[in-house]
Amino acid sequence: MMARILAIANQKGGVGKTTTSVNLAASLAGAGKRVLLIDLDPQGNATMGSGIDKRNLENSVYQVLLGLTTAQAVRQKSESGGYDLVPANRELAGAEVEMVGLDNRETRLKSALVSVAAEYDFILLDCPPALNLLTLNGLVAAEAVMIPMQCEYYALEGLSDLVETIRKVRKHLNPQLEIEGLLRTMYDPRNSLAQQVSAQLQQHFGDKLYETIIPRNVRLAEAPSYGAPAVSLDNACKGSQAYVALAVELLSRSVSVAAAV
Repeated sequence: MMARILAIANQKGGVGKTTTSVNLAASLAGAGKRVLLIDLDPQGNATMGSGIDKRNLENSVYQVLLGLTTAQAVRQKSESGGYDLVPANRELAGAEVEMVGLDNRETRLKSALVSVAAEYDFILLDCPPALNLLTLNGLVAAEAVMIPMQCEYYALEGLSDLVETIRKVRKHLNPQLEIEGLLRTMYDPRNSLAQQVSAQLQQHFGDKLYETIIPRNVRLAEAPSYGAPAVSLDNACKGSQAYVALAVELLSRSVSVAAAV
């Protein structure tokens, strides 16, 4: 059986994409799943948050996208997270410019994953905070998109842009692409605006909204400085428990989807 490939995307920065990517990867690995995380962000935060030093990389996802090496050759084990990682660093910022002139520029990641997909149950793609060629590669390679978002005023506006991009990708490049779900992150239940936005999301997206809500949590913010997902560092904190619950919800959705096919 081939891996389920999920892009974790939102063009808005600071919504918890990387926190979600590393903690969901570690939670799925903790549930006994074989997981590959691919860092598609030139900032390399998922790489550092997985305990791998982006400054000492010989090769990264940059060389994979340019066809200079393979995902197998570049992947490393995240000892702190229990999953495999294809790392990224600043070099990746140049890939955008270099890929523009290449053939099949939107499908290069998809092609690169064919050779490793059978080795994993889940492949998670941590997309950069922009609707650029790197994110587009993520959306074309993925079967579904998980959208982390804060419940704040501008979040809904940004969401409509992303949904429109997903619609275009589905029409022109990847007809299978679905929205896997919307994830409320950094949630503070004492904030009345957060409650209002959450209610609007429920109204608009119904069962596409995950029941699991990720709370604002200091441990989630601290964990990257230790080079480890919070679920590995402190699995008793509220943030870690929420990501473990998200993994359980994702797995139960995957089972019900498989049963319906």
